[in-house]
Amino acid sequence: MSQYLAAFHTHLSALRSHRALQQANVAARLAPVPREISSSCGTCVRYESDSPCESLLDADLEAVFLVSDRQYRQLIVRE
Repeated sequence: MSQYLAAFHTHLSALRSHRALQQANVAARLAPVPREISSSCGTCVRYESDSPCESLLDADLEAVFLVSDRQYRQLIVRE
């Protein structure tokens, strides 16, 4: 299992994505966006999964990062 962080343009998108991940039995939690990562709304979803679960994330997704030892590697970017 890998740890991921999804950043969003809006707080509502973070809430929707958090709910969708939980309904799919993916361990997820809402959290503030780390300073190293820029985000429009300041809220991210941290989750643990075998894949980035892009299909479960809201359309207003900004980016998905793979988290490893407090390092963030950007996997998905949407404008």
